[in-house]
Amino acid sequence: MTAPFLGPDFLLDTPSSLRLYHEVAAPLPLVDFHNHLDPAAIAEDRSWNSIGEIWLEGDHYKWRAMRWNGVPEELVTGNADFRQKFDAFAATVPHCLGNPLYHWAHLELKRYFGWDGVFGPETADEVWEIANAKLAEPTHNARALLHQMNVGYVGTTDDPCDDLDFHAAAQKDPDLGFKIAPSFRPDKTLTPSNEGFADYCRKLATAAEMRIERFEDLIGALIKRLDHFVTLGCKASDHGLSELPPFSKRSASDLNTILASGLASEPVSARDEADFKAAVLIELGQAYRQRNIVMQFHIGASRNNSSRLLEGIGPDTGGDAISDSPVASSLNSLLDQIDRRGGLPRTILYCLNPALNEVIVTIAGNFQDGSEPGKIQSGPAWWFNDQLEGMERHLTQVAQMGLLSRFIGMLTDSRSFLSFPRHEYYRRLVCRIVGRWIEDGSIPNNATLADGLIRRICHDNARDWFLQ
Repeated sequence: MTAPFLGPDFLLDTPSSLRLYHEVAAPLPLVDFHNHLDPAAIAEDRSWNSIGEIWLEGDHYKWRAMRWNGVPEELVTGNADFRQKFDAFAATVPHCLGNPLYHWAHLELKRYFGWDGVFGPETADEVWEIANAKLAEPTHNARALLHQMNVGYVGTTDDPCDDLDFHAAAQKDPDLGFKIAPSFRPDKTLTPSNEGFADYCRKLATAAEMRIERFEDLIGALIKRLDHFVTLGCKASDHGLSELPPFSKRSASDLNTILASGLASEPVSARDEADFKAAVLIELGQAYRQRNIVMQFHIGASRNNSSRLLEGIGPDTGGDAISDSPVASSLNSLLDQIDRRGGLPRTILYCLNPALNEVIVTIAGNFQDGSEPGKIQSGPAWWFNDQLEGMERHLTQVAQMGLLSRFIGMLTDSRSFLSFPRHEYYRRLVCRIVGRWIEDGSIPNNATLADGLIRRICHDNARDWFLQ
């Protein structure tokens, strides 16, 4: 018998998986420890005028699919109105069979708007009317959307120069109903060759109320801003490391010279930049450990490959891809240097290249130190990998080469307030995997073991890192 499309037992193909999902995983709150939601939208309890606006104003996953379907940029990120963009996306969705966007879009329509059809051009008018009617109600403002999905924690991604006023405002609201905290992302200080490095350092100096002239000044300014983040509940840092070239330890005077070149907008060699980046990360790694801040490295993205998109629209608009640059030697060396300085903080290593899953899992294993379970993580299947095959492949490698029961769980990594069914997607898959293990005799049919595993990797491990 054919199963209903995205029915209540979607992905659950054994009696054990059905029980694990419906009784154990589904009721658990969501700990979304890494996303790109706008804290202002939460503080101000934003509302949206249409499903086109909330779906398409900032979602590069959808933009990328629309371009692939031949949609002109005017209807993707251009000046067309959101009804026109919505119709262009509706025409694209039927071509997304096999792409997680097909599942995500339909799960979003089901979970947030109660619509249970098949989305495409023929149903676009119906969806537009139903969704817009709900979005006009307070039940579909920003905070209510998070409440609907049982979100317990929102970890946003924030620049060290941000004043975090919106975080402070949201946290002061006794009726918020969930926890929101900033995450510290100082990437703009890592690359002194970049255009804008000097201006950014001046901005950082102003935010930290100090001069930045030497390397130790830069680190001092970053730590001062980090301490401000900590006052507002910061639990994590985040670093986008597209490439990790080999590096060497440099003297303080060398680092001062490299910084001076960057501040003067003078050329910086690739070798100097690699050494400078590593030096900043090593110093920050110690600061994170001392403050119990989780250090996150996002590795292996080849960014802004389309100069047409970058120059016309800007970064993070759909011109990124998987990098095939090597990471093992430099990542091992970087973690070792931080470890030798006084110990690593809790660390999550994400890699966009799935061919390196085993590499990252084994690197994580190198630096477990017995101080706590799963201290170094091979992070969730990220970006191009947060689809069924990518997640299953990653979870399999974590299970086979590490300890799946200590895995930190899933996140959205999204700018969209409608993205939280991705946690459901992950949980259903996890329950299918573990249910099959039970049914084929790979693990005992023991509720204490299986239920405990599901609770830990769907909620408890993340809760213990970010809500304790």
